[in-house]
Amino acid sequence: MSEIAGQTGPRGAATAVVHESYSFACMRCGHGWEQSYEIEHHTDADGTEFVMYVANGRIVPSPLSRPVCQNCDGRVVRIMRAGQVSSVLGAAHETAEREPDRPAPASPHHHWHLSDLLHPFQRRAS
Repeated sequence: MSEIAGQTGPRGAATAVVHESYSFACMRCGHGWEQSYEIEHHTDADGTEFVMYVANGRIVPSPLSRPVCQNCDGRVVRIMRAGQVSSVLGAAHETAEREPDRPAPASPHHHWHLSDLLHPFQRRAS
């Protein structure tokens, strides 16, 4: 499928289309992001079934096979269920509201670091 990655435009008739979203965190630089995909199921002329992943209207490689960091091109990327990065953003906003002396989180296009993603899951000392 790598030879068709990056193509745009009509892709033929899919027999089914499934929508899935994932959260990603780079273990090299700590960048976190989320991406939604349309997973198109097709059948070729020989009757062999195959899938194509489409993100933002472009055919892309499967994010589950060899994910690459959008920030540093690192190849050690943690794949998580959808919403993990956005839940960290929500937790950061709540923390900023409770602790007004801390700087507020950046816009939704904030460059996340691994420590940002893991902070809500760390145990607080009592």
